[in-house]
Amino acid sequence: MKYILSFLFIFFSFLINAQDSLKSAPKTYKIGIQHTPPFVTQNPDGTYDGLSIKSWNLVNESLDYNFKYQEYKTLKALLNAVESGEVDFSINPITVTDSRMERLDFSQPYFISHTGIAKRKESQVINILKNLWSWEFISAILALLGVIFIFGFLVWLFERKKNAEEFGGSKGKGLMEGFWWSAVTMTTVGYGDKSPRTTGGRIIGLIWMFMAIIIISSLTASIASSLTVKSISGEIKGITDLSRFKVATVNSSSAAELLDQYGIDSEKLVTEEEGIALLNNKEIDVLVYDEPILRYEIDKLNLGNSIEVLEKTLKKDYYSYSFPKNSDLVDQIDPALVRMLKRMEWENLIKEYK
Repeated sequence: MKYILSFLFIFFSFLINAQDSLKSAPKTYKIGIQHTPPFVTQNPDGTYDGLSIKSWNLVNESLDYNFKYQEYKTLKALLNAVESGEVDFSINPITVTDSRMERLDFSQPYFISHTGIAKRKESQVINILKNLWSWEFISAILALLGVIFIFGFLVWLFERKKNAEEFGGSKGKGLMEGFWWSAVTMTTVGYGDKSPRTTGGRIIGLIWMFMAIIIISSLTASIASSLTVKSISGEIKGITDLSRFKVATVNSSSAAELLDQYGIDSEKLVTEEEGIALLNNKEIDVLVYDEPILRYEIDKLNLGNSIEVLEKTLKKDYYSYSFPKNSDLVDQIDPALVRMLKRMEWENLIKEYK
């Protein structure tokens, strides 16, 4: 009996010590991430870097959490992992949207960005040559020729008999002479080889001289407008204008939500790198995604000479850490995150990555 009691005492002491040891061991938090340059990148040695990683390092200086990163290949997989509690939270640059707030909780925003539009750079010469064959240019030229012909015809009516040496001859020749005089008068070249001599002809000429100043100005503006390089950037003044182009974006992104909200058909891609490749190969017209990520990827791939991000943006984005719904970690991390945003180190990091 004595030995049994001793064994039970040792066994229960072991259990108690084991429980105390488990209680004292700090929890290791799983942080979900996805490769999203320049916010989340990976070094050759396998360690992670980027603006979001550095933001978390600054935040964790006061929290002192044990943690490990768990990487996901797509944004959709990452969001699902956060929502299901597969990871404790994510520090990826997740844009806060109404639909996401129904699925997740978010921290104080740590970065303000915009939804941008990337497109191929267009050749000015090629666009001008293409516009020479546009209906706008052709219609402006035809209108100009029509007005010149009308006044040439009116002068010919008055001059064809009394000024036959200049406007006479066959009907076709006379009309051509009238057309020539009208064109020379309108352009103020003034060769002096032809001039109306009849009273009616001179009245028409006087009217045409004054009208030509107004008409040539408006028609010149019309022709110049039709020749102006029409680029995608000039045609996009709002999100609804995207319906005229072949658009792509990243699946499950806030940009995809925005396009769907406005009924803009778009090709949903796995990554922004895929979209940039399609854009460079002229398989799509525009790529809509987070502006800083687009600019970083284009610069990294040395495609700045062929692809540009428009100054025009579609909306403002707020990047935050994301958590499973009703997570207690939000109240723990938020104060540390707010303190981090006030630090000079964070300001310097922002400048470095812009």
